[in-house]
Amino acid sequence: MQGEPDGTSAATSTRTGGTASDGAGRGPGRFDVDGVTVRFGGLTALDSVSLFVDPGEVLGVIGPNGAGKTTLFNVVCGFIDPNEGVLRWRGERLEGLKPHKLAGLGISRTLQGVGLFAGMTVLENVMAGATSRAKAGFFSAALGLPGSDKDERALRDRAMAILTDLGAAQVAGRYPGALPYPVQKRVALARALVNEPDLLMLDEPAAGLGSDEMDELGDTIRHLSGRMAVMLVEHHMDLVMRVCDRITVLDFGRVIANGTPAQVRTDPVVLAAYLGDEGGNIDIDAAADVQRHAADKQHKEA
Repeated sequence: MQGEPDGTSAATSTRTGGTASDGAGRGPGRFDVDGVTVRFGGLTALDSVSLFVDPGEVLGVIGPNGAGKTTLFNVVCGFIDPNEGVLRWRGERLEGLKPHKLAGLGISRTLQGVGLFAGMTVLENVMAGATSRAKAGFFSAALGLPGSDKDERALRDRAMAILTDLGAAQVAGRYPGALPYPVQKRVALARALVNEPDLLMLDEPAAGLGSDEMDELGDTIRHLSGRMAVMLVEHHMDLVMRVCDRITVLDFGRVIANGTPAQVRTDPVVLAAYLGDEGGNIDIDAAADVQRHAADKQHKEA
C-alpha cells in the first residue's frame, strides 16, 4: 500500500501525448498526477508525488500539517507550476493551464475560504461559476443585450436546481454576508457544481462545520460521486474515512501510503506520521471522534 520511494504508482500508466484544450473532450475521465515535484528555493514541498482519480471515485488526500496537501491542491488547480512531473486529464497534459481554463475542461474546485461576491445575491454567485460560454447569457441579460433571455433563463434554472439539491434554495435572493458560514459553504459548493463538472476538487470543505453539517456534507459527496470524480483534501479523518473510496497520505511532501480507508486506518507508517505515534498504537477512529468534538465546540462558539 505504501508509495514507492521514487513516487511511482498506478498513475504512471497513462502516458498519452498532447495538451488539453479549453472545452475539449467533456465526459468522465481519469485524472493523473505523475511524479510531481515542487521546490520553493531550497525547500522541497512535493517530492515525486503520484496519484490518480478514476471516474466516479472519491479520493481523499490527507497528512499532517506541512505534508504538502495545499501545495498539491494548488498544483492540480493551476496556481503553481511544478518543477518536475506531469498532470493529465483524460490522457492529455495539463501543464501550463491557467485556473480559469479548468471549468471548460469539466473540472471545478472549491477553496478553503468561500470566496463569494459580497455584492451579488446567492443565485448570482452560483450563476457566476458557469463556464464563460454559459455565463455569456447571464452577463448579456444584465446588460440588456438582445437574444440573451433563453441562455440566462437556462443558467438560472440550473443554478436554482443545484441550490435546491443542497438545501439552500430559500436563500437564493439573499447576500452571502448575511448568511451563516455553513450556508456560505453550500453556496460555494453550488457555484462549483453549476458547471456540471466531471472532476470536482474540494479543499477542506468541512472547515468551520459542526458534526451534523459534516454528516450532511459526507452524504452530499457520496451522492455527487455517482455523477463525477471527487478529489478531497481534508484533515477531518472521520469525514475522509466515511466518504472516500481510496486515500492517499502525504508526509513531508511524499506519498507514504495509498489504499482503502480500511487499509490506511491500520497502516503503522500512517499512524506514526499522521497521528504522531511511532508505535502505531493510536486508534484512528478515536482520534476522529476527538476532531469531531473539537469541531462541534468551535462551531458552537462561533
